[in-house]
Amino acid sequence: MEKRTRLSRPTYAFPRPVARCVARPSKNTGDVAAFSGRPWCPLTPTMISPRTLLALLFSLAPSALIAAQAYPPSFTDARAEVYKTIGDTKLSLYIFEPPASVAKTNRPAIVFFFGGGWTNGSPTQFEQHCRALAARGMVAITADYRVASRHQIKPTDCVADAKSAARWVRANAARLGIDPERIAVAGGSAGGYLALMVGLSDDKTGPGGDPKATVSAKVSAVIDMYGVVNFSKHGKGEVPGASAAEQAAYLPENQCDPLDPPVLILHGTADTTVDIQQSKDMATALAKAKADHEFIIVAGAPHTFDLHPKGSGWTHTALRWPTNGTAICKETKSDRADLVEPTLAFLVRTIGK
Repeated sequence: MEKRTRLSRPTYAFPRPVARCVARPSKNTGDVAAFSGRPWCPLTPTMISPRTLLALLFSLAPSALIAAQAYPPSFTDARAEVYKTIGDTKLSLYIFEPPASVAKTNRPAIVFFFGGGWTNGSPTQFEQHCRALAARGMVAITADYRVASRHQIKPTDCVADAKSAARWVRANAARLGIDPERIAVAGGSAGGYLALMVGLSDDKTGPGGDPKATVSAKVSAVIDMYGVVNFSKHGKGEVPGASAAEQAAYLPENQCDPLDPPVLILHGTADTTVDIQQSKDMATALAKAKADHEFIIVAGAPHTFDLHPKGSGWTHTALRWPTNGTAICKETKSDRADLVEPTLAFLVRTIGK
């Protein structure tokens, strides 16, 4: 098995430019106010601070974010690049660039994987997240991957696609102006599972890995939003597409070790699709392996929420193991359910800005 090394974790501070909004939205522009009913701000980084933009975009109702997931996606402000071809199927990454004022080299990047039970879904699920993060200097990417309804595949194939996507980003980092040591992966539900498998399992010998690959698929941070861990609501369940001998390897809780990149887990107590116990099991496995992680439990939040979920507040537990091996645990609470601030803080801590 390939030896894994811990990646460096730069620390940066957020800028605080002054936001300026205008008064009237247009129904044809896709502006935030068309969904949220809030005062309208154009999605232009010179007109609004990145922090304010993120808060507005992440406050979109989950139904608004998910209802119109067109496939294949079409974005006027992102370019598509094919990262993998399987037979007649071409899989693309949709790349949202930072504004022209941002340096063109050594930028952090984040790759999102959509949810949909490995059966359906679209990269459009995270297009607003990508726009918001690109506005604050990241190369933000939303990935396509094969799903059962379109390609008659199993979740094991999705894992292979997700690792291929991360590997392609690293292989093309110089051309894309990305620092290969500052790449994060994120996803919701089925996409959360994929993000965990990319971040935790070995990129060559692990599930979905490529033993012949000359470029690593390793990443520096993982965000798991209400992700599937055990393949059934309450029990362990079988991983479709995995043999009996492979079952354990395809469970991310069995892939934890101290060299894993930091993980942020977000889950709501009112989730009736993926039981929150799955994320609790994931956090327990990370703690047992002495892997740095943060776990935010949102009281009253359902499945498939954005970073401004319905709920009555959250509890945030962070566990880290410095070089002396003694755990440092920090717990904070909020009476607001908003998750923008702790999520951005995690990204700044792990991949910078």
